[in-house]
Parts: sequence; structure tokens; C-alpha cells
Amino acid sequence: MSDNGNNDAFNSNSIEIHNVMFDFCGVLLELNYRPCLQGHFPQQVVDRLCADESDVYGFFAAEARMDAGEAFADVIKDYRKQYGDDLAETFDYYIEHYGDALPRIIDGMETLLTDLRKAGYGVWGLTNWSGETFHFAFEKFPQLERLLQGTVVSGVEKMHKPNADIFNLALSRFGLDASQTVFFDDTQANVDGAKAVGIKGIRFKNAIDARNDLQRLSVNI
Repeated sequence: MSDNGNNDAFNSNSIEIHNVMFDFCGVLLELNYRPCLQGHFPQQVVDRLCADESDVYGFFAAEARMDAGEAFADVIKDYRKQYGDDLAETFDYYIEHYGDALPRIIDGMETLLTDLRKAGYGVWGLTNWSGETFHFAFEKFPQLERLLQGTVVSGVEKMHKPNADIFNLALSRFGLDASQTVFFDDTQANVDGAKAVGIKGIRFKNAIDARNDLQRLSVNI
């Protein structure tokens, strides 16, 4: 069993699992600013932008606004006022070249999705992502679009995790029973949001642990 604090997700295996839902960045895809910005902007700026422990230049906050459905034109206008033209140019470049910040599918996840589909399980996506940049994900990794039977994107719906409304929208749109659905996310707040609406939420660490977690729930893969 993976030691990821998800023991409560396995307390009852009496309900058969039919569907598995996945977050994108940090679960299906790696998101990394560095390969997008490296060589285009001062190294000190790139290094600070890529520091996980801080958001000194407001990139995360600005992107979160887009993920919640705000238009890039409005976000960049406010960002420029707060951080100035040079950093606004950096953020603008990042959004325009977003695909370069998606270097790879996380190890083992394409195989896991393939195995789930082959075994007859429903495979779905639910992501906090701007409606203006989400297209990069499927353009760069078309195999994900083929493997996922549908994806709810927060920026398109103007609702976002961990709020209940976006989970309920996904359940309704895809015709899923919450109690028969598992959701993987790398952020605990989003896992808790899934649990709040009756979905079996599991904190994602890696594909091996995810596969083991599913097998603990009697998912036959």
C-alpha cells in the first residue's frame, strides 16, 4: 500500500469502481516553467520563477486567475500594473509558448490510462486550467485526448477545484456515480473536494502508487 494518507479511500471496497478521473498537471503531465523560459529571460528571473516554495513574481497567482476563467487580456493588464513591463513580457511569453512548459507525460501514466481503458473502465479528466491554454495539452500529447473519454476544464466552465460545483458538473456531464468513481490529484485540497461530494479522492504521488491504490479498490488492471 502506498503511504499517501489515503487510508480512508480504502475503508469500503463493497462498491465496485467503474470510473477513474485524473487531474492533469502533476498527475498526467509535468508542468515546468524552466524549459519554456530558459535562455529567453535573465537567469535570476527564471530561477526565482521556478522556485516551488515561492511566487515572488506572481506567476502562480496570475495563472490561477486564468484557470478560474478570467481572460488573459484582463489578467495581463493587472499583472503589468503590479509587476511592470519586463515581467509582464515574461508572463506573456509563457502563455504564448505554454506548450514548451509541458515537457512530458509523467512516467507510467500513459500505460496506466491505456490499461484502464483496455479493462473497460471509464477514464476522465478534470483540471484547473485556462481555457485559453488547455489546447496545448492535447496538441502536444494527442494520445491523452484519445485515452480520455472527456475532460472538464475549469477555465472553460468558470468554476474550479476544490469547489463542489466543478466535481458535480463532471459527474453530471459524464453520467458518473460518485461512489463508483476515483479521482487522483496531487493537491490535497482538491482530493478533499472530491471526497466532499462522495468521490473516492486519492493524493497522487506517482504511477506505481496510483496503480497499487486502484488495485486496493479491486480495480482489475
